[in-house]
Amino acid sequence: MQPERRAGELLVDAQNLSIRYADHVALDRVDLAVHAGEIVTVIGPNGAGKTSLIRAVLGLIAPSTGAIRRRPGLKVGYVPQGLHIDDSLPLTIRRFLGLAAPEATRRVGEALAEVGAERVVDSPVQAISGGEMKRVLLARALLRDPDLLALDEPTSGVDVTGQAELYRLIQTIRDRRGCGVLLVSHNLHVVMAATDQVLCLNRHVCCRGQPEAVSRHPEYLALFGPHLATTLAVYTHEHDHRHGPSGEPIVLGGPGKGEDRGHSHG
Repeated sequence: MQPERRAGELLVDAQNLSIRYADHVALDRVDLAVHAGEIVTVIGPNGAGKTSLIRAVLGLIAPSTGAIRRRPGLKVGYVPQGLHIDDSLPLTIRRFLGLAAPEATRRVGEALAEVGAERVVDSPVQAISGGEMKRVLLARALLRDPDLLALDEPTSGVDVTGQAELYRLIQTIRDRRGCGVLLVSHNLHVVMAATDQVLCLNRHVCCRGQPEAVSRHPEYLALFGPHLATTLAVYTHEHDHRHGPSGEPIVLGGPGKGEDRGHSHG
């Protein structure tokens, strides 16, 4: 049973956040807020400070200046960019998830089913694909019943089709659970339409707002190039199939076909 959450409740509020490493400024006076039921995506080029921001928000590193307020009792599910597991370690997905959340071992199958990866439950962690591993890491985060789901480059190493599927899955999880989502990405091809609010970061906040507004903002265009204004146009279309965790096509039948919201094939 999912915990009740109040839509619009403030989960995390970072004000005037700066992070410095020796003489290097990673972030300069950044504000960020995430509410329940909202997907906030932080985009920017490599080296923009995106990972530093998410780590500070989660309390993994201390900011040099500024303040971060988290809702009392906030539960966070974190999906890192990647996870290295020694090839010689005999570890199944069931055991891997059980180690991460021993109190939730009985719900491992349920969590994997929610992310569409139930068939790998008894596979060795070394034997599954990159796309399947992303879903397993997402299932691991969901075992915490998070109020805030934090995802650092959740589609790195996944092809464009798999990226669109993962972003749609994240939207579905948000809708079902009512949690807030903080998503960090440098991949602009599909993420812009899979979010409610976008924060464009390049050590400082270049611009922020809804995807359509950000994609037309002069600072966004200066950072990523004006050609992206058409490449990243937000649109909706229907198609007659979806793709499984390994990219295999799954035909959708009857009325109410799956809706592919705003991903780009460019």
